[in-house]
Amino acid sequence: MNQAVKEAIFKAVNREPFASAMGMQLICLEAGYSCVEMDYNPGLMDNIYRRAHGGAIFSLIDEAFETVSQAYGTIAVALNINVTYVRSPEPGDRLRAEAMEISRTRRTASYDIKVTDKRNHTLIASCQALAYRTGKPIPFL
Repeated sequence: MNQAVKEAIFKAVNREPFASAMGMQLICLEAGYSCVEMDYNPGLMDNIYRRAHGGAIFSLIDEAFETVSQAYGTIAVALNINVTYVRSPEPGDRLRAEAMEISRTRRTASYDIKVTDKRNHTLIASCQALAYRTGKPIPFL
């Protein structure tokens, strides 16, 4: 992976208001792989049943998807994201989303993304995601 692209994406995530508000941290980024973590904060991330809101879990998935799909230095946008929620995390769990590239062509790329709790490695959600690769350079390089 190009080091300048890697550094630019790390800096962009650190400046991203939404990622910051959710407490997300980009842990690792390589060509075809991304790992993003956040703590499950029940006071902020609960739904009406006092369990993790699906949108909070989806946000972590989307951040891993966003970073892995930009790793080649070009803009990629989501075409389709299919999430299966397996279980709710426990209060205070450190959640980890790992995105792995399955295939990549000139115009599309497919990813397998899994969210687990970092302590027990219990599956929280799984995702299949498809990106459209625009070919345009990421603007913050």
